[in-house]
Amino acid sequence: MSESPSASLQRIAFLGDYLPRLCGIATFTYDLCEAVSIAAPDANCYVGAVNDRAEGYDYSARVRFELQANEVDSYRSAADFLNFNNADVLCVQHEFGIYGGPAGGHILALLKEVRMPVVTTLHTVRQDPDPLQRTVIEELARRSDRLIVMTTKGAELLSDVYDVATDHVTIIPHGIPDLPFVDSSFYKSEFGLEGRQVLLTFGLIGPDKGIENVIEALPEIVRRHPHVVYVVLGATHPHLVAREGERYRLSLERLAEERGVKDHIIFLNRFVPLDDLKHFIGSTDIYVTAYLNEAQVTSGTLSYVFGAGKPVVSTPYWHAQELLADGRGALVPFRDPAAIADAACGLLDDPGRVEKIRHEAYAIGRQMIWPAVAQQYLEVFRSCRADRTATPRAAFAEWTLETRPRALPPRRLDHLIRMSDGTGIFQHAVFNVPNFDEGYCTDDNARAFILCSLLDEDGGEPTSFGFGELATTYLAFLAAALDHDRGRFRNFMSHERQWLEAAGSEDSHGRALWAAGTGAGRSRDAGHSALAAGLFERALPAVEAFTSPRAWAFALLGIHEYLRRNPGSPMIDRIRMKTTEDLVRIFDQSAADDWPWFEASLTYENARLSQALILSGQSTPHPRALDIGLRSLRWLASIQTTQSGCFRPIGSNGFYERGGSRADFDQQPVEAQAMVSACHEAHRATQDGFWEEEAKRAFEWFLGRNDLSVPLYDFGTGGCSDGLHADRTSENQGAESTLAFHIALAEMSRAEQPITVPLFSSKRSTLT
Repeated sequence: MSESPSASLQRIAFLGDYLPRLCGIATFTYDLCEAVSIAAPDANCYVGAVNDRAEGYDYSARVRFELQANEVDSYRSAADFLNFNNADVLCVQHEFGIYGGPAGGHILALLKEVRMPVVTTLHTVRQDPDPLQRTVIEELARRSDRLIVMTTKGAELLSDVYDVATDHVTIIPHGIPDLPFVDSSFYKSEFGLEGRQVLLTFGLIGPDKGIENVIEALPEIVRRHPHVVYVVLGATHPHLVAREGERYRLSLERLAEERGVKDHIIFLNRFVPLDDLKHFIGSTDIYVTAYLNEAQVTSGTLSYVFGAGKPVVSTPYWHAQELLADGRGALVPFRDPAAIADAACGLLDDPGRVEKIRHEAYAIGRQMIWPAVAQQYLEVFRSCRADRTATPRAAFAEWTLETRPRALPPRRLDHLIRMSDGTGIFQHAVFNVPNFDEGYCTDDNARAFILCSLLDEDGGEPTSFGFGELATTYLAFLAAALDHDRGRFRNFMSHERQWLEAAGSEDSHGRALWAAGTGAGRSRDAGHSALAAGLFERALPAVEAFTSPRAWAFALLGIHEYLRRNPGSPMIDRIRMKTTEDLVRIFDQSAADDWPWFEASLTYENARLSQALILSGQSTPHPRALDIGLRSLRWLASIQTTQSGCFRPIGSNGFYERGGSRADFDQQPVEAQAMVSACHEAHRATQDGFWEEEAKRAFEWFLGRNDLSVPLYDFGTGGCSDGLHADRTSENQGAESTLAFHIALAEMSRAEQPITVPLFSSKRSTLT
């Protein structure tokens, strides 16, 4: 007796986007799960759905757990759910846009902790990945028992580009519905298209689809075949709508009117359910897919129409090259409307060729229908389950607190939103209420924009964090603060929006540079990045005349951030080297064996001086600067540790003069935040675990591991106390302190991410 396909598979979990979320991966996850559940009726198939918005979606009962794409702890909770529910196998759908973190690396937090076999379907395999994308794919390969790709090209790329062993990869085609082989006229009456020749493009609409080239081809097609109608079926991609509305679709409509073919094109701006889609495909005479570049390793829409036995005109992207080889369709050059017109008319002129293509495509398509695909997946699941039985993963008992990532407080930005208006963020608060009398300052708006940029780079839309458009507001404040004639930032503004000085301090100018550099190097918003880069470039030259060590340090941090994405210049290189040498010089002048520091006193944001040299020491490179940064930071850590082991920053009530007594209070949140940042940079530079522990110790100061054993962070409001006094915490929750906590939390979260953001990209990034 043969073994049942579901033997030893009682619980099969699927992870990915899921209907009713509108995207191709959601449809694929749904179809695959349903097909497997039919093929293995004794197995309990269930889904973990990935949410791209806080409120989630109205899922069916098939969804047993959800995770928030941009919250790394959500992935660990999902791993716990899967482990406690004893899933026999986990099938992960992977596309870079699904998961949060750099290059979608949050998914690795889940894969590191699940105990069951993992089968990962790669919907995209890049030929030229950036360093982060390469790291994610390599880690996915290492932590998956099997990788599934849908084309031979995908398997070749995994072998040639990522060095994945061929026996670790299985090729299973994209599943398709089992549609009848019928003449297109059978369905045309449903749409009032009797007597018309129908060209179709469907799927989520975006500029990469090249639809404008098909419209450019229409006049010639219509001239030769006057009864042609081109149907563009599908909603604009939701992420594109969020970013720029319907600009692309409207441009297509204008183009159709300009080319005189508006009577020969139909736009249906909606996501079509499968039952309706079947009829649209059935009514099609030619499917046209005009992607703009070849790096498309899988196309679900192409699979659908090809498997339904429809002739295809396509640009030669990878999946099309493979599926339409040997005359099974018409391949045309990229961005070539004339070739599209010739290919479409060639098919319409040759019914015999069309019938041959249709029959051959439909025969191949029988291997792609969902029942056949489900059986192939089940064979992979069973094989991986058998292999894992022989080599099980670590048991739950080994997951002690020592071995698992530390829990961090959930991000709550309510207080920062309350502290902000249409001008910027207020400096101060009375308790947790904004203090209008004190107005605004560039320092705090710079900090707020840095926070937005960090969260933005991690993949979260600002609205998902409650910020709305406040990132724009903070950047607009910085833009208004810059006196372009003088190249200097102003700092203080009254509640009446009047600047209170001609130029701010050197330190506030340095912080503004740091924020502008961060926006230029991290923001995913092209406008934000461009404006921030312009502010940075205009304001940087003023630093050459500065004398403040902290202004030098802030400027170096800004330069480092700016260079993540932007090419350097002789001016930037000169200022970076000069400020680095200035910090080295004052260290040499001041330091002694018992006082390895830059000045004769320790005052505020001390760790930033060390952090700046650690970064510059690595990037220029300047080994001595790196050594001074690490040496000074280690000494600073030693004198900011109590006998009980908690973090005790230098107090602002007197600071610490060399040879004198240090002030233990009032302890300021910016000191803890600076220490968190500097220690993370030290760890990245050295991989010494000591620095991870120091960062943790400084961060836990916010949470109550301090001299008074009381938290400064308010878990109820999301605000942070302005300081720790000798007998109490401050009751006010101003912008500086609250931002200090949230930036420190963002940096701790990034440090816990499964992959690390590299210091510098190998080439300039392309904004999306």
